[in-house]
Amino acid sequence: MKVILFRQHGGPEVLRNADVPEPEPHPSEVLVRVRACALNHLDLWVRRGLPGVPIPLPHIPGSDVAGEISRIGSEVTTVHVGQKVVLAPLVSCGKCAACVAGLDNRCRQATNLGYMIDGGCAEFVRVPEVNCLPYPENLSFEETAAVPLVFQTAWHMLVDRAQLQAGEDVLILGAGSGVGSAAIQIAKFFGARVITTAGSDTKLQKARQLGADHVINHKSQKIRDEVRRITNKRGVDVVFEHVGTATWDDSLASLALAGRLVTCGNTTGYDAKIDLRFLFSRQLSLLGSYMGTKSELHSVMRLVASGRFKPIVDRIFPLAACADAHAYLESASQFGKVVLAV
Repeated sequence: MKVILFRQHGGPEVLRNADVPEPEPHPSEVLVRVRACALNHLDLWVRRGLPGVPIPLPHIPGSDVAGEISRIGSEVTTVHVGQKVVLAPLVSCGKCAACVAGLDNRCRQATNLGYMIDGGCAEFVRVPEVNCLPYPENLSFEETAAVPLVFQTAWHMLVDRAQLQAGEDVLILGAGSGVGSAAIQIAKFFGARVITTAGSDTKLQKARQLGADHVINHKSQKIRDEVRRITNKRGVDVVFEHVGTATWDDSLASLALAGRLVTCGNTTGYDAKIDLRFLFSRQLSLLGSYMGTKSELHSVMRLVASGRFKPIVDRIFPLAACADAHAYLESASQFGKVVLAV
């Protein structure tokens, strides 16, 4: 089968088109014919190399997959050959206390497709049967592939971790990112007032079209000052943070008394600092969030299928142009998702 892989860490130039044997599904697994695979910043980090994380080489990246079932293992009973599916990116053991409790994102053995195991930048990918979710027939393969990781992550951040309530103010960093564009829609669905940021007026206009109530151009405006102006100096109840050190100070300064900051990433750096006096005197909550549970993704996919949530696809590249797609994502020019058509 045709795949995109890398044999060493580095820039987009290390990605290679290659031919490898088609994987054999184990008894409880399926082989999926990939039709589309969306990119995430995780793909960039894995390709560059993560300190202390021994990515198996050679490696096939890609976490977000939509396609059709090509073959099934001998113990598979819930899906059939030819069925369209979207895949849950998180692969867990299915046996530990966390998995049995439905908290698979807390499984100590959990990983993502394209992280510690081969992913979807290929004609076929092998996954556990339980990772196959119903396909939303109102969307194309490319649109469907743009849903799982970012919508699942944003849902878990806002709904489970931050406990967002109707009528609250939420600051969403990076409207142009996949997770930012998903978070805007989720926050509006739950009745929050959304303030969001981006680095261009074009992106801010698109954010308004998604439902953002107020927008901030972080290149020409100070985020904390604009948040204070918009909220009449009160601050926001929730900050949706995934940018890292570049926005950390503004994110903290934007919180209202007893506000909650929830974070899932550190695109611009991880070495953030905080004045503990500010943390306890203002009774703030700092919440970490990682991926989401399969049950949450099922909820998301039902809302996608009903048209309540819409994945935003910025550009589609052919699989063979994966290096160009990586370079484009690194340029931060996109609004929404960059997707590979397979």
